[in-house]
Amino acid sequence: MDAIVNLYRRDRDERPAPQDAAGRPSREDAEAAVRTLIRWAGDDPEREGLLDTPKRVVKAYEELFSGYRASEAEVLAKVFEEVEGYGDIVLVRDIPFHSHCEHHMVPFVGKAHIAYYPSRGVVGLSKLARVVDVFAKRLQTQETMTAQIANAIDDFLKPRGVAILVEAEHMCMSMRGVQKGGVSTLTTQFTGVFREDPTEQVRFMTLVRGLR
Repeated sequence: MDAIVNLYRRDRDERPAPQDAAGRPSREDAEAAVRTLIRWAGDDPEREGLLDTPKRVVKAYEELFSGYRASEAEVLAKVFEEVEGYGDIVLVRDIPFHSHCEHHMVPFVGKAHIAYYPSRGVVGLSKLARVVDVFAKRLQTQETMTAQIANAIDDFLKPRGVAILVEAEHMCMSMRGVQKGGVSTLTTQFTGVFREDPTEQVRFMTLVRGLR
């Protein structure tokens, strides 16, 4: 009898479920996929400790990949123009983030440092942290994420220049493959005055590193 019940459950789990209007698989599809991966890994998704794991994983994925449902345009929409003519550098450093490598779907974790020279105004400081999350909470490469953050700020704030430094440790390098933990990867992106004037890049790096 147990064998028949388990066969029914497996058949139910593997039947295709309806997709939403955007073609996104249903929650039932996602949970069935987790059960399949558990079986592939060599465990039994029907044992007590794993019964609710598919639901937990799908719920976690909703949070970990919430960047697909976020908009950088909405995050950067509000600009404050009454800043008494301030036009010098604005720097927010040590913004923590976690993302997932698009090649292996394992985390990479680090910090982003963002600077810009305002032209028509400034954005709330928390918005720079939020725009990092918009792109970090997607399947990513660090290089692409760095460029996306810089381009979004450049497009929506129209500053005189943007500088981004991202540093991260990739679990796909420390947990698998060469298994070298503690290795940092640094990526940068410069636009406007930061790209045109190397002394501005030096100033940015000095502010990021020199005041610690």
